[in-house]
This record gives sequence, C-alpha cells and structure tokens, in this order.
Amino acid sequence: MCPPEHFRVTYSINPWMDPSKPVDLPLAVAQWEALRDRYRSLGHTVEELEPDPDLPDMVYAANGAVVVDGKVLGARFAHPQREAEALAHRAWYAARGYTAFHEPEHVNEGEGDFAVTASWLLAGRGFRSSPLSHPEAQEFLGRPVIGLDLVDPRFYHLDTALCVLDDSGDSEVMYYPPAFSPGSRAVLAKLFPDAIIAEEQDALVLGLNSVSDGHHVLLPQAAIGLFEPLRERGYEPIPIDLSELLKGGGSVKCCTAELRG
Repeated sequence: MCPPEHFRVTYSINPWMDPSKPVDLPLAVAQWEALRDRYRSLGHTVEELEPDPDLPDMVYAANGAVVVDGKVLGARFAHPQREAEALAHRAWYAARGYTAFHEPEHVNEGEGDFAVTASWLLAGRGFRSSPLSHPEAQEFLGRPVIGLDLVDPRFYHLDTALCVLDDSGDSEVMYYPPAFSPGSRAVLAKLFPDAIIAEEQDALVLGLNSVSDGHHVLLPQAAIGLFEPLRERGYEPIPIDLSELLKGGGSVKCCTAELRG
C-alpha cells in the first residue's frame, strides 16, 4: 500500500476524476490508515511504498504490478501522468529481493486489469491495458489468460467491475455484467455460473473494487446491497469508507497490491 500523503485530483484520466471537486487530504489519509489498520487487525502484513509528491495517484498501489508465485509483472501505464509510478514499484520489488521481474513491452496496469483466480488470469481490456499484454502476461506468469472486454468507461479497469472472492479450488467471484461486452458476459457466466451478480447501485459506488482473503471481504461501505449475498455465501463483509479516494476513481482494491509468493 502507498499512503495518500500527496493525493489530489488535478487532471482527469477517468470519469470519476473532477478537478473542480477539492480533496480533503487529512480525511483521505485517515480513511486510508483505517483500511491499512483493518488489514493488520485481521492478521495480514502490510508493506508500505514511499509516496512521491509528483505522483498523486500512487495511492492506487494495485496498478503498479501483478505478482503470481513470486513472479512480478511490472506495469506500463496508459497515461503519461502515471508513467513514473512503474519505476517506483520496480525499485520497491528489487529492493525486497524479487528477482523474477518482467519489464512489460505492452501497456498493462497491474492488478487494475489482471485478476488472479486458482486456475487463470482474468484480464481486462478496452480502456487501459492493451490486448497485447495478455499473451505477454501468460508467457511470463505461466497462467492461462482469459481476456474480458470492458465497455463502460466508468468501469475502466477490471477491478472496478469484478472481484475474486476465493482464489483456491473452484474460484468464486462477484461482478457487474453491464460493464462487459456480451461475449465477455457469456464467458463469465460459463466460468462462474454461481457468481454473485452486483446491482447497478452497488457497482456505481465501486462496490466491486474490493479485497477478499477468502473469508473477510473489505468493500466500500456504500455497497450495502452486496453485504447479504456475501453473508449467504459464508463471507464476512467489512465495510470501509474511502469516499475521498473515490474522487480519483478507486477504492479498497485500487489501494491494495497483493503479494502472492
């Protein structure tokens, strides 16, 4: 995770970002710290990435890489405002002994568009990550990649429209079908016939931008329609308020890069 010490919205690279709406920075920091502390209270280890004052979007740490079995696929950002974040993430992994690092040739935005299941990588495309990044990820990470087309610019990353709830055995997910093309919806229905289907009101508060450890699901507190379906499946929903960070187009998952292996 990366503290939002320099978070601000001074440009717009997704529909959520409106530079005319000021950010309450102390509140953003407090909300982020509450998320970090909740992870730790659940027994998880949280490593922190040093923020850069020139990179206001670094708080969205999930975009910097995707890690599978100790292999790190670096990011290549679509917009120049975020390009330098990739270098910061690469240096962080190198300093911590991750030697299997791949510098990508094609645009991908880390866990923004790659979701890890037990058997596959689900890979978003359409607004940020290039379709050419999918075979590149498959070759390096050694996981079959299933491409999914995003068609609504409000759901510009896969992690705004889909959440992996359990990445062991028969993986379980929740997602918002209208964010995907008809063909991709058919693929998701085939792969995950018992998925939790989000309603529009929960998707529009980025309720799917969530993190699950297989039991606890940390998700935006405004996504109240997802709480009961999660409980019915045996998960414990944990509401989190990241309303200030929503102004940049991100929530729980965007703030969280998961280190697998």
